[in-house]
Parts: sequence; structure tokens; C-alpha cells
Amino acid sequence: MLGIHGDNAPMNTEHPAFVWTIAGSDSGGGAGIQADLATIQDLGCHGCCVITTVTAQSSVAVTLVEPVSAAMLMAQLTTLLSDLPPKAIKIGLLPDQTQVALLADWIASFKIHYPSVPVIVDPVMVASCGDALAVDNCQDIKSAAKSALDFKPFKGLIELITPNVLELGRLTHSDVSTKAQFAAAALALSQSLDCSVLAKGGDVSFGSTDILDGTHAQTHANALDTAYKSNGWDLALAEDYLVCRQVRASSELHQNGRFWLASQRVNTRHNHGSGCTLSSAIAAVLAQGFVLQDAVVVAKAYVSQGLSAAIGLGQGPGPLARTGWPNDVSRYAKINLCDSNFISHQLNQHLDVGNDLVATVLSATDLVRIASTPPQNILSHCFKVLDAELGVYPVVSDLTMLESLLAAGVKTVQLRIKTDISELTTTTAPAESDLGKSALGRCESGKSKSGEPELIGSELEAQIQTAIALGKHFNAQLFINDHWQLAIKYHAFGVHLGQEDLAVTDLAAIQAAGLALGISSHSYFELLLAHQYSPSYIALGHIFPTTTKQMPSAPQGLAKLKHYVALLQGHYPLVAIGGIDLTNLAKVKATGVGNIAVVRAITKAKEPVAAFAELSQAWEQCSLCEELAVKQELDAKHE
Repeated sequence: MLGIHGDNAPMNTEHPAFVWTIAGSDSGGGAGIQADLATIQDLGCHGCCVITTVTAQSSVAVTLVEPVSAAMLMAQLTTLLSDLPPKAIKIGLLPDQTQVALLADWIASFKIHYPSVPVIVDPVMVASCGDALAVDNCQDIKSAAKSALDFKPFKGLIELITPNVLELGRLTHSDVSTKAQFAAAALALSQSLDCSVLAKGGDVSFGSTDILDGTHAQTHANALDTAYKSNGWDLALAEDYLVCRQVRASSELHQNGRFWLASQRVNTRHNHGSGCTLSSAIAAVLAQGFVLQDAVVVAKAYVSQGLSAAIGLGQGPGPLARTGWPNDVSRYAKINLCDSNFISHQLNQHLDVGNDLVATVLSATDLVRIASTPPQNILSHCFKVLDAELGVYPVVSDLTMLESLLAAGVKTVQLRIKTDISELTTTTAPAESDLGKSALGRCESGKSKSGEPELIGSELEAQIQTAIALGKHFNAQLFINDHWQLAIKYHAFGVHLGQEDLAVTDLAAIQAAGLALGISSHSYFELLLAHQYSPSYIALGHIFPTTTKQMPSAPQGLAKLKHYVALLQGHYPLVAIGGIDLTNLAKVKATGVGNIAVVRAITKAKEPVAAFAELSQAWEQCSLCEELAVKQELDAKHE
């Protein structure tokens, strides 16, 4: 069995997560239960199945669809649950309304005892060959909406539904001829079913029926391209629309966001089972503890990878190839944030125009200019390349400690300055879980929680000016957390931003000033967003639990860190952060990550400089051990 990276390494010896697929059997093996089980296993989980329907099916036709009895359906569910409870459930083909009702009732009872298990619905209606699959579906497209299954019994019970363009139109009884109508229908479906929606635009063919009746292939292609563009689509792209609705364990910034996910369209007819593969891949990724947005982007990359390697096995469309966990970043979709509400949310929640700190960091003119500039259109080339590896990367909030570390030879350090005067005079460590959180989000008008007045603009500016001068004196790579305007003003080496900061920061100004940029990330989704800005480095975390306040996301852990490193290693310096110290440093190094950021392991130490030296020595020893292991492996291969 393939390892988690799609190579031949052995899988984790721990028990794999159980993923259920409740769907129909495809006797041709390309879609349905068969495709689901192959996908689930390929992505490192154990698949269990509940068969709803038996189909007589090949790559060119569906000749008979026969539902299982209600008794058989319920017996499968009950028997499985008693022994192999799922970490995620994918629901595919349901042949009639009776099964929809039965399954909805069962899920309602199931959720009482397993409230956190995600349920994904793929509303399968038509096979790739064009034949209807649901018993009460009719072939006449004009009257199909009337006969389409009603999924409203699932309202409030599922996490995600994944209709394609045809299914979306039927489910919403609406015209989805244009890209705008497609997006509006997805939003309406999200509201009506009280769940997230991934509306799949990869198979759009608006206007193609009439166009393909012509005689010249090039004319066909040109006319089809014109038809796509007139409806707002790009023929070269496979564009899906993700509507998030109260996504658990997700960043507050994204839990109700709306996004276009665009990837290069794969030119192949061998797409049999692509929808089944996508939804079961989403379930498999969710079962391994990733958030919904992560599962969607990983699954979409998996499908793109599978389409590219697909071959024909019959006379009709062939099935997708099973190619392992996708680690080629070019396979991942570009994420376009299309909901401007996330910017206004940040401004409304976190900005007080009467606050001195906010006035220093962000002027009203800046807000108008930044909020009106889409992040995707800011950059034409990457940010400053780092002069040296970060290695062990201290993050401190105290100028005295900063100076002592710089004097001891530390070459990369981050100043995360607090906004409470009472804390600036101590050596209290910055909260590790707050490292990527916007300073604007930490600000409150009036007094801080300690009752002391906040740091006013002039005092903040003096602290940062001094820190930058120290960095230059010791020829170090000093990053300023959050306060990008002051970093530009006093020519800091770089700026570190959280995901929330990206919405209200003039990245073009940072780039024009020649500053380096580090961005925090807490998931695949945020990692990809950071990648789209081509930063100087990307921070990955938090890896282990910290003693700071609770984060929306759980600790990422070593398995996820290994995935992240496999995706972007070689593209950027990657920095693991969160709860890292001498006790777990070697395990972190074993994931392949090149750098670690540390907070408490240095700032809480009796001798911070000595603690840094000990951590650096241990990290270097891990590197030497790693190099030795690789050399021994290569020597063994040549013997």
C-alpha cells in the first residue's frame, strides 16, 4: 500500500481512519462504490461500504438500476456502526426519495452520538455516459428538475454537498447558464440545506450542444470558447465555487467565506467516476483531521492528478488513475477570495479609528486603498530572498532580550511587540498561538485586560525603531510582526504577517520597499493562500499544544507537518512553530522541515542565550544525523 506521500514507503503503523461510502455499485469498476474504496485506500484510510443500489453498468451504458431493500440498507448501517464507526461519511447514489428519507433519519440519530463526524453528499443523478441513475430521474432535461430527488431531509445534517452544474440547476430549480448564476445557485443551496457547498464547474458545457453541430473543428473550438467567455467562464480552467457555512475548526476568517478554486482543465475523455473520486477524497482527507477547506483543495488536486494519468479501459470514458497523495503544488487550485465581506469583517471587528495604535499602523486612506485592491493582483514577482537559512528562529517581545540574542550571534529573529505597556517592561513570552494573529485583532480600545493603558503610537514607534537599528548593527535578519508601516519607515529586514493581516496590509508597499515577507499558515488552505503571495518564508503551525489561549484549529501535529513540507519543500524556507522544544525537536526535524521558530523555549528559560545555543546545537546535530542516514542509505543501494 502506498505511503501518505504516494510513494512506496510503508504506511503509518497506527490504525487508519475508517471512512464510509454509502453509494451504488458500478459493475464496470470506474465509479460508485468501487471508485470510492480505491480512493479512500489510496489516501491512507480504510474504506467501508453501504451499497444503496446495484447497477448493470459499463463505460458506455447503464442498462439497469436496482435499489437494495430498506431492510438491507438499514442492516448494513447498523452492522457497520457496531464495529467500525466512521471518521467521515460520503454519500453517493441514492436511487429514490424513500432512501433519502431513510438515510436522513438514520443520520439524525447517528449525529446524536457522533456529532463531529462529517457527512459529505455527492448528489449523483447521471452517469458519465449520460444515462440516468436515480430511478425517478427522467431523460428529458426540460422536465428533469421536476423529477430530481429532494435533498431537503438532509438540511442541517451534512457538512458539504458537491453538485456539478447540471445537478446544481436541478437542485435549485434555477438557470445556471452563466458563471454569476452558478455562484448564486450555490449560495442559495447552501442556505436551503444549511451546509457548505462545492459547486463543480469542471464539466460546464454552456452553449456546446448547438456549437458542436457545425462542420469544422476549429470553428467549433472558437465558437465554444466564445460561448464560455460570454457566460463568464474560462475554457482553459476547471473552476469550482466553494461556499463555506460555519466550518468547524476553521479560521474565523474563512469559516463562512466564498472562494473560486481554479485549476488547469485536463484535456481527457477519461473522467469516469471523477465526481465519486472527488467526494470520497474529501471524506478521506477530513477523516485524517484536516479542516473542510483543506479537504476540498487536496481532493481537487487529487482528481486533477488522476485525470492526467487516466487511461481508457473500455470503449467509453475510462476511470481516473489512483496516484497517491498530491504533492505537486502545480496541481493545486488557485484560490480566489470572492467574498469582500471577509475584509469588512476584519475592519468592523478589529479596527477602532480612535485608537492611537491603529492610527499609527493604518490610516483611513490606507484602508480604502488596500480593501479595494484584490490580493491576487498585487504582486508581479516574489518577495526578497533570505540571506541565510533561519535555523532556530527566536520570537521575542522584549528589547533587552532581543539585544542579548543579537549580541550572541543570532542572525534571524522576530520582534513581536506587545501593545500593553505593562508587558513591554517584562520578558513575558509572546503567545505562540497568536504569532500569526493580526495586531489589529489584539487591540482593544481603552485599556488592556491587565487594566493598563495600551501602548500609544509614539512609544510603539520608538520600540520598533530601536529594534530595527539593533538588527542593522548586528547584521541580522530582523522581522517585525504585524507593524508593516513602521517596518517600512525604518527599513527593517522583513515583516511577518498572519492570514488576517493580508486583508488589511499594503503588500505592494512592502515589496516596493525591498522587505522580506513571512506569512503564517495553519492548514493546507492557508498554506496555498500564502504561496500565492510568493513570500520569503512560510510558517507552519501550531504543531504542538501550547499554554496560550485556545486556537480555532487543533494542533497540526507531525503527520500534517510532513504533508505540508512535502508540498512546498524546495519552493520556500518552511518554518515549524508552536510548542517546539528540546523534547520534541528531533521528531520535528524528521518531518523534513528546515527551520523552527521558538518562543517559550527561549523566553521562559533562565538563560535565554544559553537556551538558544542548546537548541541550535541540537538542531544541527539532527541535521548531521539526517545527512549520515541518507549517506548510509545511498551506500547500501550501491553495494
